[in-house]
Amino acid sequence: MRGKILMTVLGTASPARNLVCRACGATFPLAAQHACFECFGPLEVAYDIEALKQVTREQIEAGPNNIWRYAGLLPAGQDEAARVTLNPGLTPLVRADLLAAELGITGGLWIKDDSANPTHSFKDRVVSVALSAAKALGFQRYACASTGNLANSVAAHAARAGVPSVVFVPYDLEPGKIVTTAVYGGDLVAIEGSYDDVNRLCSELVETDEFEDTAFVNVNVRPFYAEGSKTLGYEVAEQLGWRIPAQVVIPMASGELLTKIDKAFEELVEIGLVEAPAEGWTVFGAQSAGCNPIALALHNDTDEIQPQKPTGIAKSLNIGDPAAGPYALESVRRTGGWMEYADDDEIRDGIRLLARTTGVFAETAGGVTTACLVKLVKSGRLDPTKETVVFNTGEGLKTIDAVAEQVGPTYRVKPSLKAAKEAGLL
Repeated sequence: MRGKILMTVLGTASPARNLVCRACGATFPLAAQHACFECFGPLEVAYDIEALKQVTREQIEAGPNNIWRYAGLLPAGQDEAARVTLNPGLTPLVRADLLAAELGITGGLWIKDDSANPTHSFKDRVVSVALSAAKALGFQRYACASTGNLANSVAAHAARAGVPSVVFVPYDLEPGKIVTTAVYGGDLVAIEGSYDDVNRLCSELVETDEFEDTAFVNVNVRPFYAEGSKTLGYEVAEQLGWRIPAQVVIPMASGELLTKIDKAFEELVEIGLVEAPAEGWTVFGAQSAGCNPIALALHNDTDEIQPQKPTGIAKSLNIGDPAAGPYALESVRRTGGWMEYADDDEIRDGIRLLARTTGVFAETAGGVTTACLVKLVKSGRLDPTKETVVFNTGEGLKTIDAVAEQVGPTYRVKPSLKAAKEAGLL
């Protein structure tokens, strides 16, 4: 029934036509369904390519200064009045000349800084798309399993929409992420376990009568949720003057962000909004050493991703059993890229390096990506002569404990010129 409701509400405005299994290709209606009934593979949204081709650069550029300028390329949210959104997107693309010089990158280096979104992470993009679809599907409550940033975003979206929310997180999240979720007044459930335990519980709850009217953004409406990540790829291309960068470095938790940015580039080329670089684009993935199952599979030249028990400070990337891991491997291999991982000390160094050279204070995930960029350059995997975009997905104030013991006042002086002189300031 909900699939019919979605089609009725969207009508012909949405270019989305059905859900398709990424594993076996079976198709299903646009409904609250995330797994294939034939092979249990993951579902994603399939589009009417002719409808996508009707979207022009001029239409996009005339649109609002947020993700909804790309509404013609998204599965839901075409009707402004029916959206559930904080209007995220169009975040800064920061030219990182000092960082490039320090690393020896001569082809141009950019930081896509998604900490500028309303709840200070890229999750606002995926939540806006997922909950706009959820509203059309008739759901009355919003929920998620989260490592922190997603919980922030779902709680904030629900608060603005006046809809109840219940979000589930591991009990040992960073205090900043607990506070920035609880402040919105929804229900916050701390689970005594890892994110994978949280996700497993949510997958069970969604099947119960008590949660029948609850949209779990990354469970039962996950296909719509995942599509929101594509807007990062769209924006980068537009902000570069309608071109795709030669190289991108993307943090990985489930692996879905990487696959969807790659998909966004493919779609832009297919529908004629951009031309592919002459040699194509190369996708690089970044993980924490405390949770690196996708990167290890690539390093071991295997398709088999071994689940891990996550450790380390990069909690937002701590998904030990990554659902989109196989598809991230496919994207990286197809484009000739690579994956790296960084330990906690390297992550802290990455946070400070990015801040010192660009003025961008990243959370631990951004430290991972920066640290892996350094490794990719040193190993020769990343070509320093080609234009490169690095994705920062969250705000450093959420994980301030990561570097709190490493930074502080350079001087401590009494309030007098004499004291300033004695300290070496004069």
